[in-house]
Amino acid sequence: MNGHSFTLQGAALVALPTGALWWPSEAALAVSDLHLGRSERYARRGGALLPPYETQDTLHRLDADIQATGARTVLCLGDSFDDLAAADALHETARLWLARLMAGRRWLWVEGNHDPGPIDLPGSHLAVARLGPLTFRHIAMPDETGEISGHYHPKFTLSARGHRVTRPCFLIDSARVILPAYGTYTGGLSSADPALLSLIGRDGIAVLTGAPSVAVPLSPQRATTAS
Repeated sequence: MNGHSFTLQGAALVALPTGALWWPSEAALAVSDLHLGRSERYARRGGALLPPYETQDTLHRLDADIQATGARTVLCLGDSFDDLAAADALHETARLWLARLMAGRRWLWVEGNHDPGPIDLPGSHLAVARLGPLTFRHIAMPDETGEISGHYHPKFTLSARGHRVTRPCFLIDSARVILPAYGTYTGGLSSADPALLSLIGRDGIAVLTGAPSVAVPLSPQRATTAS
């Protein structure tokens, strides 16, 4: 299917244009940072009043990815909800939608920093998930190999013909993948930020979401940051 194909620790993976990671041989789909209920949390805490449609939009895109891939395992790599209260306040329509998506599938909720405790939803709730040669967690560990994580919401700015385009992106090197945020209302951290460059090796690339998939080396950003 469309996307950027690559191999990590012998596992053939595809970075999809939607921001999901597909592992065909395991029929496993990984997404990170859904941040369901963000508009509810902002309103509850007296912040900006955002249109309350981000949960429906995020679930619609996740539904489409699951149907397109035929995923039998789904991994949500932390910050699936904006906080535990947002999970508790999830509208019944969204709960039923999630229940339909989870039916007949192995569903793994990996803990994030926004949702660190138990959530009253089916599926397995884990601090870290390990499938074959790969480890799935929320926040990258510097010395890990074969690691899939999220947390940072990486974005890449591409300049061409006087125009600048910023898109969420995957960061990929020979040791790890950092996924973009999948949720509709999510900001991002520049791929040139030292926090990300310290995790990604000199062979690292950014794969921008959206169609078509665009893969660009991170080495020019590293050189710019160092100068």
